[in-house]
Amino acid sequence: MKNRHIKAVLLALTGLLSVSAAQAADIEAGKAKTAVCMACHGADGNSVNVIWPRLAGQHASYLLKQLRDFKSGKRYDPTMVGMVALLTDEDMVNIAAYFETQQPKEAKFDEALLARGQDIYRGGITETSVAACMGCHSPSGSGNGPAAYPGLKAQHPEYIVAQLKNFKEGKRANDAGKMMRNVANRMSDAEMQAVAAYVAGMK
Repeated sequence: MKNRHIKAVLLALTGLLSVSAAQAADIEAGKAKTAVCMACHGADGNSVNVIWPRLAGQHASYLLKQLRDFKSGKRYDPTMVGMVALLTDEDMVNIAAYFETQQPKEAKFDEALLARGQDIYRGGITETSVAACMGCHSPSGSGNGPAAYPGLKAQHPEYIVAQLKNFKEGKRANDAGKMMRNVANRMSDAEMQAVAAYVAGMK
């Protein structure tokens, strides 16, 4: 079996394990544990400050992966390190499941960037071999729960741009197979801003 096939199988198995864990979650217990999350992400996962991601409606599988990565050190953020330090794996499963049940609110975005953003999201960037974003994040921007690929619609565009830059600069490296790093490395700041505006406006 070729390496790329082995990686695909492993990714699929990881996603299925995360989904199974999320399905066994206690949502009310997760809500009770979100007291420490509220200051940045809001009680319902709709953060007000654009530097903090909106968690409302996000796939539990993706949120669980990020929490585990923060705890293991695969992903680093000085604030999140302290937040996850005392959480058990069960706590993280429950918290992820709670935020998945919440409804995302509309995000603000620059309408002037929508046309270019749509071209990139749906068709990629041929000149620099950037694949279409919808291949992983779905045509509707809802992501892919079993694969633990995040939904992007209604996310703060400023946060999306910041994460793309983190991938490009190597500050974030918890993407399987360097998928996001390879994409971000080929994108300009203007292209990042355009696609971020487009997904922020998705409904």
